[in-house]
This record gives sequence, C-alpha cells and structure tokens, in this order.
Amino acid sequence: MGKHRYPVAVIGPKRFHILFLSTICKALSGQPKDGVLNAVRSHDESFRMPDSAPAKPALSRPEFIAMMAMMAATVAFSIDAMLPGLPHIAEALTPEAPNRAQLIITAFLLGLGLGTFVSGPLSDSFGRKRVILIGAAIYAAGAGLAMLAPSLETLLAARAVQGVGAAAFRIVSIAIIRDLYAGRDMARLMSFVMMVFALTPAMAPLLGAGVIVLAGWRGVFAAFVLFALILSLWMALRLPEPLAPQARRPFRAAPLWAALREVLAHPVTRVAIVVQMLCMATLFTSLSMVQPVFDVTFHRAESFPYWFFLMALIAGCGSFLNSRLVMRLGVERMVSAALASQIGLSIVAIALWQIGLPPHAQFAVFLIWQTSVFFQAGLTLGNLNALAMAPMGAIAGMAASVTGAVATVGSVAIAVPIGQHFAGTPMPAHLGVLGAVLTGFVLMQRLRARTAEMV
Repeated sequence: MGKHRYPVAVIGPKRFHILFLSTICKALSGQPKDGVLNAVRSHDESFRMPDSAPAKPALSRPEFIAMMAMMAATVAFSIDAMLPGLPHIAEALTPEAPNRAQLIITAFLLGLGLGTFVSGPLSDSFGRKRVILIGAAIYAAGAGLAMLAPSLETLLAARAVQGVGAAAFRIVSIAIIRDLYAGRDMARLMSFVMMVFALTPAMAPLLGAGVIVLAGWRGVFAAFVLFALILSLWMALRLPEPLAPQARRPFRAAPLWAALREVLAHPVTRVAIVVQMLCMATLFTSLSMVQPVFDVTFHRAESFPYWFFLMALIAGCGSFLNSRLVMRLGVERMVSAALASQIGLSIVAIALWQIGLPPHAQFAVFLIWQTSVFFQAGLTLGNLNALAMAPMGAIAGMAASVTGAVATVGSVAIAVPIGQHFAGTPMPAHLGVLGAVLTGFVLMQRLRARTAEMV
C-alpha cells in the first residue's frame, strides 16, 4: 500500500516556530507557505532552509522591516480603520437601507481578490517597485474618489478600485522579501514583519475613530491617500529595485489560465480552496457585521474600537497556538479541530440568544463568539492555503495568485448576502458562520478520508 501523500514532516520546534511566523505572514499574501507546506509534503523530502541569501537592500534592516510591515498591513488598515465610520456613512449615503454601508468592506475585498490574480505575475515581468508604485497610484485614486463620493454606488466602485491597488502592496511586499533574503535570514525577518503587522487590526479602528472625530468619515479616505503617498515615496527613494532585469519573465495570460485549470482540477487543492473560502467568509461576515452589532444591538458604538482592540489582541494568539500544535496534530486534523470548535461555539451562542439572557450577558456571549471567529482564522487560513499549495510545486507562483484570488472573491460572494440580513441582532452572523464552518468541516472529513485511502 502507498504512503500517505501529505503526512506531517518533523522539524525542530524552535526552527518551526521561526518558520511558521513567516508562513502566517505569507498566508495573508496568498504566496506559497514554505513552513506549513512542509507539514503536508511527503516525509521522504528532508526539510532544509539554506543559510545563504541574496544581496541585501541598501537601507538598514530595521528600516526595511518597517517598510515591509507597512506594506503588508495596508489591507488590514484599509478595512479595520473604516469600521467606526459605517454608521456615519449609512446616515449620509444610505439612510433608508443602513445595511448597505457594510458593502464598503466587501467591495474592497472584491477588488483585492481581483488584484491578487495579477499582481504577482506582473511584478515578475515589470519589476517589484514599478508594480507597487502603480498599485499605490490606483489605491490613492480609489481612496480619493471615495473621499469625494456623492453616492454609495460611487463609494463602492471607489473601494473596489482601492482594493485592486492594495493587492500590489500585499503580494509584492512578500516577493521583495523573498528576492532579498533566503533561508533562516528570511524566516527571521518575516517573523519581525509579522510582529509589527499583528498590531494593525487592533490599532486601525482606534486610528479610524480618531480621524472621524477630527475630520469626519471622509477624512479616513484622506488618511488612506496620505498613507499611500508616504509609503510609495519612502519606497521609491530608499529601496533599490530588488528584481534584476535578467531575472524577469515575460507576462503572458496563458500560464495564468493554465494554472487556474490545474488548480481547480486537483481534488485536494480544490477542496482546500473551498474550505479556505468558507473560513474567509466567516471572517469577512464578522468584519462586515461586528460594528453594526455593537452599535444597533448593544448600543456600544463609542466603545467599539476599544473592544475590537481587545478581540484582535486575543485572536492574534491563534497563529501562535497553531505554530505549537500543527506539527503534532497535522494540518488536516488541526483545521478539523478548529472548525469543530467553531461549530460548537456557534450552536451555544445561538441557543443562549434564543433563551433571552440579560443584555450584559448577551454582550459577553457575543464578545466571546466574535473573538472565537477571529481566533479560528489564525488556526485555519494559513494551513488551508498550504494544503492547497502542496500538490502545486511545479506552478507554485501562479497557483498562489489563483488560489488567493478564487478564495477571496468566493468568500465575498458568501459574506455579502449574510451581512445584508442584519436586522438588529447577531443571529444572521451566528447562522452564517455556523453554516460555513459546518460545510467546511464536512468537506475536511471527506478530504481526510480520501487521503487515508492512500495509506
């Protein structure tokens, strides 16, 4: 009988901890997950991280880390800083249907998914800095249009454009790190980037709320424009082009379509992408609805940024816990356990809401449940991306772009209708998340059964 195709390789815990931090950062970029990928490759492949590295950038390492962390944090900043402004946007642009204000989150994510599809391949052809500068211009143009938007429809279109531009920051920043560093050096640097990046979801709503107090909700978009200008100018002046002309490859659409067909044709990759899409849908549903629930259901709009800060800090431990457990449990068991836990917590949250607890108790239940959704993302998304990439070694770069784009766009399609059913209670979020994780859990069991047959 054949060997299991995706058993867990064994590497030292300290070595894995450094590597996994880089993996989590790559999970947000859609790039191949070198750390967890080795946890799903055959144990016949010995795991090595080369000690040699390419030439380093001219700027100092702390400055380089700060620059890459700011680029990687662009997406989280662009989403979370907007959350305190949702009720103000609803009042100004769509008072008759306030739920539509949530669409400014999902419109950005839709643009992000589309931009993810081409940002990596374009940077391979035309250079890293050029693609980031073009992306920054698109991002700033979208934010500027949003700042002046006279209607919600214009604002949504502008947010989609902003998302396309943000994809360049997210994807190409990781490519730059891989151009300039290798092996342990790269893993160590990625861990520092991740430490800075992890603070963004916690701090962004506080920053957004402060800007709104000073300049209104349109001021947040002005802050996005300023952010893009500062970051792109900093990079243009201080960072040499990391990809030499002789290392560039001609851009062709045919390999992208071929990668799309191959990715969707492989049974393991296909299931992993669908489950990843479902897990991302739980995250995007929560991000769209969390502020309205705090505001309308619990009347805590003013304190929302502080509660979000607390939830984000606690949820950040999910990635750390994953780094401790994934090598012991394996990727498939780890994801299944996280989904099973989320199923249980969602059922309990629904039951307790139906009982009719006092308001303070209801708020506590929702706070715990919402934190668990964020925590679950840290236990599943990186692992699922690695699982999807494991059979794609020959086309890893193209497959990473395709995987990230398909999962992001698909999750937006799931999250939008759930968010639009908000009617003053968290029940649509509870039910939507329960349906997504339950479906994902069933698919994971089928995948585990399929791979078990290979043993």
